[in-house]
Amino acid sequence: MWNKLKRWAQALEKEGLVLWFCCRHPDMPRLPKILAIIVVGYFLSPIDFIPDFIPVLGYLDDLILLPISIYFILKLVPDTVLTECRAKAAAWAAGHRPTPKNMTAAVVIMLLWALFFAVLWYYFGAGLMQLFRAG
Repeated sequence: MWNKLKRWAQALEKEGLVLWFCCRHPDMPRLPKILAIIVVGYFLSPIDFIPDFIPVLGYLDDLILLPISIYFILKLVPDTVLTECRAKAAAWAAGHRPTPKNMTAAVVIMLLWALFFAVLWYYFGAGLMQLFRAG
């Protein structure tokens, strides 16, 4: 079972890399390119939008949302672009180069979390402060 999961994870990483090359391809259609940029940005981000320590939901994005979104976006990519990008991804992997990281997506995710906590503080912060002062 672990070997099957390991192969599945390696295939997911390879397909994510293919999608990364598709984003950079000049013949990529506009809608799949926009969707691919969003998914690749998240895929290559070192920070998850839903942290893994949150039970069930933490792994939902890694195990379900990312593979499904990568699969459907690759279905929108023209065959010629996909063939070229698969070859580039295979060459990248054969050279044992590390998977690229997307720090821009990481910053966006951190800003979204900061906004989330700022909104929580705006709506509930005063009540919490009164609760702590009373105790």
